[in-house]
Amino acid sequence: MKRIAILGSTGSVGVNACRVAEALGGQVRVTALAAHSNADMLASQAAKFGCSRAAVFNPKFKDRLSAQLPEGCKVLSGMEGLLEIVRSDDVDMVLCAIVGTGGLLPVMEAIRAGKEIALASKEVLVMAGAAVMTLVAEYKTKLIPVDSEHSAIFQCLDTLDSCSAERLILTSSGGPFRKASLEEMRRATFQQAVNHPVWSMGQKISIDSATLMNKALEMVEAHFLFHCPEEKIAVLIHPQSVIHSMVEFSDGVLMAQMSVPDMRFPIQYAFTWPERCPGNLRRLDLAALGHLDFEEPDTVRFRSLLLARTAIRQGGTMPCVMNAANEAAFERFKKGEIAFTRILDVIEKTMERHESVKNASFDDIFEADRWARNLAATI
Repeated sequence: MKRIAILGSTGSVGVNACRVAEALGGQVRVTALAAHSNADMLASQAAKFGCSRAAVFNPKFKDRLSAQLPEGCKVLSGMEGLLEIVRSDDVDMVLCAIVGTGGLLPVMEAIRAGKEIALASKEVLVMAGAAVMTLVAEYKTKLIPVDSEHSAIFQCLDTLDSCSAERLILTSSGGPFRKASLEEMRRATFQQAVNHPVWSMGQKISIDSATLMNKALEMVEAHFLFHCPEEKIAVLIHPQSVIHSMVEFSDGVLMAQMSVPDMRFPIQYAFTWPERCPGNLRRLDLAALGHLDFEEPDTVRFRSLLLARTAIRQGGTMPCVMNAANEAAFERFKKGEIAFTRILDVIEKTMERHESVKNASFDDIFEADRWARNLAATI
């Protein structure tokens, strides 16, 4: 039985992970959970699974969490609480589903503790991909992608080595503004941008999907995760989101991973890998679907994809700066300080002012993150 800790258990991915763990029954056991501030839901989850530890990142909610948990569950808070969870002896795998950059330190500590990593927080690899993958190799542990696109590629390759691949093709629904004009995008409200046509997700990732910044981050993630050069990473718009990604091999064969769009598929695969276990999720009915559509992305309206290529080519701290500027721009758009189309302007101008640090240490990465957030908050 695999013992699992879920970081970010009250978010969209975390809730689905809890559902998967419950459906798998005796094959996995959730021993620890962590959330940012939703103490009520966290307490309910921890009680259901009989967890030994539960952590709330915001210490203001520690007492509220403690009041709702049985005596056998240790209540933790802050970053130290997350780090204690990932070091715990009763944890074999850590699922990191923390939104934003907060997942980096727990993932690093989990790797050093020899835990398997199920990674849903793409920002971890965008910020520090080279350093994290070096750490994975050094401590001889496993990192399994949970993002649907990277899980699809991993399933096609059955490895994190892309040497046999001619191209990795990440698919994208195109988001809510796939057919919108630039003028319509300029006038877009937060509520319009957060309304994704296919996936049910949190606000940050929904806005990233609207700008295609989500796909840009995934390009960087694929570069580090599969040791794949930038020129071998392609993006294809696929509105139905049935093909989650594809691999084109050197002999011209194209392999695709398909399912109905449901995050529980890649979560279950990460939990049970290298086995493929039976599940009760809805099956894909190709006859009912009828057809699949594809188109090239418009890099004029969605130049986030070009920014990703720049970040990968420049390397060093540039991907981290791109990610930090995006998070800062998201907050400004959410508050109504900038228009939707200004998000990419802020990111691009922040990147233009940054001199990338090569062979960056973790200190360099955190400094670049801080610098980019401060600048992006004022541009």
